[in-house]
Amino acid sequence: MAEEHPGHPGRNEPCHCGSGKKYKHCCLAKDEESERASRAELASAAPQPPPAEEESSPSPRSTPPPRAASQPWKRAATSARGPRRVNTPRKAG
Repeated sequence: MAEEHPGHPGRNEPCHCGSGKKYKHCCLAKDEESERASRAELASAAPQPPPAEEESSPSPRSTPPPRAASQPWKRAATSARGPRRVNTPRKAG
């Protein structure tokens, strides 16, 4: 869940501006926008790490990729004609 910042009421509590409305209907969007702008400003002011050096050749995989499991119910569900029809009797005896 989202962290509660000190000084901000809960979403369903009365707004801090004194309008009598719930905070989520009054000032929540405005406060979130100002917090978003301040976080973006801090992120742009932070020093950027140097770009990682790329290898000239990709490293070989130590293990082969896993094989796809056979799932006939998925294959039948994705066909245009629908699932296969079963020709066995409903009741025996």
